[in-house]
Amino acid sequence: MNRSNWTTNKFTLFLTFILILFSAGCNMPASAPTPDLFATLQASTPLTNFPAAATEQIVTPDPQQHTPNSSPPTPLSGGSIPAPLPTDGLTGHIVFTCQMFKTQYAEQVCIMNADGTGFRRLTTENGVRHFYPSLAPDGKSVLYSSFLEANVYEIYEYDLADGSVDRLTNKLGIATAPEISPDGNSVTFTRWTVASNQYQVWLMNRNGDNPRRVPQILGWDPTWSPSGEQILFAATDTDGTNQLFAVDKNGKNQYRISDLPSIRGRNDWSPDGQSIVTYSGEPWHREVYIMNADGSGTHQLTPTGGNSQGPSFSPDGQWVVFTGYFDKYGDDHGCEIYVIRVDGSDLRRLTNNDYCDYQPRWGP
Repeated sequence: MNRSNWTTNKFTLFLTFILILFSAGCNMPASAPTPDLFATLQASTPLTNFPAAATEQIVTPDPQQHTPNSSPPTPLSGGSIPAPLPTDGLTGHIVFTCQMFKTQYAEQVCIMNADGTGFRRLTTENGVRHFYPSLAPDGKSVLYSSFLEANVYEIYEYDLADGSVDRLTNKLGIATAPEISPDGNSVTFTRWTVASNQYQVWLMNRNGDNPRRVPQILGWDPTWSPSGEQILFAATDTDGTNQLFAVDKNGKNQYRISDLPSIRGRNDWSPDGQSIVTYSGEPWHREVYIMNADGSGTHQLTPTGGNSQGPSFSPDGQWVVFTGYFDKYGDDHGCEIYVIRVDGSDLRRLTNNDYCDYQPRWGP
């Protein structure tokens, strides 16, 4: 066998192995998420039994997976959710992960105006996974995570003005969910490595210098408080449930906020610091919840039946953007991006594609 055929056969066998190992991600049970074994799609539970390992396979623990569900439920009946109205006053931009090739290892980062217009694809490498985007506080750049090599995802910053890209991390492991602090000086993110087999909350300077762990903090999907003094994140509590916690950025004064049965992870803090949004629920029955910043007053925000996930506040704090399946419930590629007012009224749909759009983050 010549070298070319051997390489082709090896790659074919590898892909076959990967496809066999794929299982439900975004809609899989929170108690047993499946490792993402390719360079991989939104929603959030840490892996509890991840294979220890250094093999040639691409091992990617991913709290925000969205692999196709093996047996989706029967679609619900009902009308289409309307698009935004000019009177809604939606401003700013929303950056998100777009699975335009309908496969996780090649998904991209996209951006649009907050009313759903002005769609623009940012990343351009068709065969590489890019995900977990967030907008800088000044709206001038986008941070995201991208596959580099086995067990390595790097964090990049994309300049919206000139399209230039800077790599901020250097083989720290699997670095995901980056977000810039309100003052623009620091970045928080999630780090996972084969050696630690832990989700850890990390910090680094805006330019990538001085990467360091927030002392003793295990968790994923970190986001800044409006003051920039605290970090909100998801973690497994001593009772075995996944909940939201907050901690000072120096690792002190950690406290639990939420009391929901099936927290996944993606969350956000309102601009005034008074409210928090997250999501919870079993596969295909997830809902977005809103609560006071101390965890009191928790109630469901989204209408039941949309499998709603991954919320983020608008810059004015009056709306929440999230991923849902209201119009294509039960379709693996049916997740679209929606917005809703913080009082639960005026549900609007922003995207309408034949592929999944997810992980929305709202910014200027």
